[in-house]
Amino acid sequence: MAHPYYGLNELREMFLSYFESKGHLRLPSFSLIPPANDASLLLINSGMAPMKTWFTREEEPPRDRVTTCQKCIRTGDIENIGKTDRHGTYFEMLGNFSFGDYFKQDAIPWTWEFLTKVVGLEPDRLYPSIYLEDEEAFEIWNKVVGIPAERIFRFGKADNFWEHGAGPCGPCSEVYYDRGPEHGCGKPGCTVGCECDRYIEVWNNVFTQFENDGEGHYTELKQKNIDTGMGLERLACVVQNVNSLFDVDTVMNITNKVSEITGAHYGESHKSDISLRVITDHIRSSVFMICDGVLPSNEGRGYVLRRLLRRAARHGKLLGVNDPFLFDVVGTVIHENETAYPDLREKQAYITKVIRTEEENFSKTIDGGMRIFADLLAAHKAKGETQFSGADAFKLYDTYGFPVDLTAEMVEDEGMTLDREAFDREMEEQRQRARKAREALGDLGWAGIEFGSDMPATEFLGYDRTEAQGKVLAIVAEEELRDAVAAGAEATLVLDQTPFYAEMGGQVADTGVITAGGAVFEVSNVQKNKGGKFLHIGKVVSGQFQVGDSVTAAIDAERRKAIMRAHSATHLLDAALKKVLGDHVHQAGSLVEPDRLRFDFTHFEAITPEELSEIDRLVNDAILEGYPVVTEVLPIEEAKKKGAVAMFGEKYGDIVRVVEMGDFSMEFCGGTHLDNTAKAGPFRIKSEASIASGVRRIEATVGKLTLETVNRNQQVLFHAAQMLKTNPGELEKKLDQQLTEMKELRHNLEKFQAEASLGEARHFLMSAKDVEGLKVLTATKNGLDANALRQMGDFLRDKEPATVAVLASINGEKITFLAVCGPEAVKKGVKAGDLVKSVCAICGGKGGGKPDSAMGGGTDLLKLDDALASVDDFVASKLSRP
Repeated sequence: MAHPYYGLNELREMFLSYFESKGHLRLPSFSLIPPANDASLLLINSGMAPMKTWFTREEEPPRDRVTTCQKCIRTGDIENIGKTDRHGTYFEMLGNFSFGDYFKQDAIPWTWEFLTKVVGLEPDRLYPSIYLEDEEAFEIWNKVVGIPAERIFRFGKADNFWEHGAGPCGPCSEVYYDRGPEHGCGKPGCTVGCECDRYIEVWNNVFTQFENDGEGHYTELKQKNIDTGMGLERLACVVQNVNSLFDVDTVMNITNKVSEITGAHYGESHKSDISLRVITDHIRSSVFMICDGVLPSNEGRGYVLRRLLRRAARHGKLLGVNDPFLFDVVGTVIHENETAYPDLREKQAYITKVIRTEEENFSKTIDGGMRIFADLLAAHKAKGETQFSGADAFKLYDTYGFPVDLTAEMVEDEGMTLDREAFDREMEEQRQRARKAREALGDLGWAGIEFGSDMPATEFLGYDRTEAQGKVLAIVAEEELRDAVAAGAEATLVLDQTPFYAEMGGQVADTGVITAGGAVFEVSNVQKNKGGKFLHIGKVVSGQFQVGDSVTAAIDAERRKAIMRAHSATHLLDAALKKVLGDHVHQAGSLVEPDRLRFDFTHFEAITPEELSEIDRLVNDAILEGYPVVTEVLPIEEAKKKGAVAMFGEKYGDIVRVVEMGDFSMEFCGGTHLDNTAKAGPFRIKSEASIASGVRRIEATVGKLTLETVNRNQQVLFHAAQMLKTNPGELEKKLDQQLTEMKELRHNLEKFQAEASLGEARHFLMSAKDVEGLKVLTATKNGLDANALRQMGDFLRDKEPATVAVLASINGEKITFLAVCGPEAVKKGVKAGDLVKSVCAICGGKGGGKPDSAMGGGTDLLKLDDALASVDDFVASKLSRP
């Protein structure tokens, strides 16, 4: 007898619910980004990876029994994605874990019970394997579970013993499912352990029971653990009787969306199938990675994401799609997975934006690179060469930003190979050149450039000046020290003294101009390196600058004023938070921009509206008090005794700068400030939210930005009053009146709709079929909610005792079904609960309820007609029973 069919989402829930019933704590999937204390992984690649410290007891687990379905990413076999049935970069790992609690005697029987009793897999198609020396596992499989000895396979360390050098380790026990000879290799003796696709592993129990000293000596662990891993997609392949993970229901639905966009349909050709599979796999991975906080970049996990998106985009081009399209698939990925991962829907707009931006950027890169690649390829082929030059691949990478992995794949598609060794040599030579340049500069990088100990630190004059004279000590352009730069060049100027504030302590850098005669240099950013040099980053607009030039440095004074307003208000906000919430409040980050500030702080619960109002009031009161802002340079111990508070992100020496605002605030701070709090202008909190466990964020405005907001709001207020033909003072009263009228209108409308629905119900009843004395009818209505359906159903049932009715309402992509059965129908054995369950199943849904009234739902709109057509047969079958 064949096993039952379950969708992937159903299987996930079945597994987690089963182990909850066995006393396990169900936890949501951990993030794909490993914990901060685990530097061994770029991305989580197994179910147990986020729990390492629980297994070692470095941290106490929340319970000794835990079950999860963990999101995982593996890219080691990325070149095989799409070409095989089993390889995928994103997958979900079902797991049940014991931290020193139960062991083999429970884990093995539960394995068997879940697979055979819960999922319903055929016992005669399941084969356990054990480590060849694990007699304890054999006895449990053989004596407790009842598996004949000849069906239990013994394998050696390479297959059934888990260890990674020194540390905890132990034997494994896997369970294989026989998919049938049609999936086999046909060789004599093909059995469990064969490399073909007939016998597929669906479960792996790892029994962590030994400690390996690294020299092959094993001792028993006091705390024995269970680490179970079962690939959800692999289990779904078996349960759904499909050939590959790409044929599983939720994955295939994504492929169908890709097919809809590209016009390429699965099964048409081997080549297009590979592209469809690559796109499907990579967009799944990308959506989950971005949701967990990964962004495309050129290093680390960000490069993994970028590589996946660019491979998917390229395969889209192979299918004839030249415009960005991956972002259009995001909604389908989320729809198929949001049951278990609701945060996907919450972040849908953000995920879509990230993917679209990356696609658009890559589209520009690949278009130019493809033309160059085609020319280079043609040149190689004209010479009869079968190997693509590493130097050419490096040129594509270095000049056109073309990923070498992409070049390698395209070369392979052309039947050639890439000289990867030569490419790697070119890369190493570039690194050496960069290293030498860094040695000449000290440590190249805007905040790390060094120029030698003989060059003095830049003197900052910007606390009380917006313009100052200075001398050019050094120029950096194109990653090299230069003697001069001319118009059009992007460069960095180092001055002996400057009024420009370098970005530090959350305060953004000043902008402005540096001039020397007719030469103009626009400063867009300023950084300070380890040696205390201020790096003025920008562009030469006109003329030429040379080392040794005397220059005039002038900041954008209006912008600086706006920054100072925000910075002084940040200090007032910090003090107000402590007064309202308590002294546990500490700064955890800040950003100070022109008339805008962001302040992160420690606090362990949501701030109430009343508390926010009080914080806002305190800050504005401090501004209106007009406290003088006094700065002092003091020995650090004296400053601490005085009560000054250290600000986040600052490193302090023996001498510190203290900023004091009356008796309201006193902070360590190296930033620029007003001379009086009254100049900050009106302060308004724009938002407050949690950004991490125990960390919250307030965003606020001051000065002109607040005034602009107030003016805009006032204009809206006047406009609204004008539209309602009243004055602003009477607007609230007028709105109350309008709302009351709208409620009355809505009530009358609903009453009218109800009467119309009942009239329609009477019409339905007149068109009912007679099935052996019962009045059977079906009807479809669009946009009705559950209450409206019930009203119609109750009317039909109460009006005619012999009624059997199924009503369907379509709302978007979902169908709501209502079945009602009158007392005579119920007496004859026709029950609404059974009826709606049968109808919903045809549309891929579920339902149930009482004998006289039941509801359910479905998602397959194409099967709606079939579902309603089945009602007559259902009724007839019930009536025909003896």
